Amino acid sequence: MDKTMQTDRAAIGQRLRSLRRDREWSLDRLAAEAGVSKAMLGQIERGESMPTVSTLWKVAGALRAPLSHFLASTTLPATVSPREWLHDSAGMAVQPLFAFDPTLGFEMFVIDLQPGGMSESAPHTAGVIEHVVVVEGEMALFIEGEWQTLAAGEGRRFAADQPHAYRNDGLRSARFHDLIHYPGPNR
Repeated sequence: MDKTMQTDRAAIGQRLRSLRRDREWSLDRLAAEAGVSKAMLGQIERGESMPTVSTLWKVAGALRAPLSHFLASTTLPATVSPREWLHDSAGMAVQPLFAFDPTLGFEMFVIDLQPGGMSESAPHTAGVIEHVVVVEGEMALFIEGEWQTLAAGEGRRFAADQPHAYRNDGLRSARFHDLIHYPGPNR
């Protein structure tokens, strides 16, 4: 295992443990709220397991925290700069473009979805809105109970407090930007 992967695992685990303890939640409570096993959460906190993007989104949703809390530094860059990608076994790779900004209530990611890749997202907190814009390739987006195909240059805004999913049925990777807006004042 390379040193970067060990560092990422450790940093994600430390951030998860800190956030969970700040909320005074047990591992049992987080497991029940997130739909992730207590054993898996313990492995993530100890840096023994690298969570999938889907798992991190479930945990972030349960804790009512932005996903970028686990992926990005605590500073808020004013410009986009290259960062590490979080790769998922489901064929998805995520890179924060802008970490969560509590004043504006949003975070933004660039996401690559490999051919055949699919990621299902549990509903986010009530009032969360996602803006998805395809920049390369083509993908399918499951919203409002149906799959919609989006090509490069097309986008959708939708209520992310409902089940939604991303899928790539094509032969080449699809890249899209995902801006997630959290309602105030609880952000």
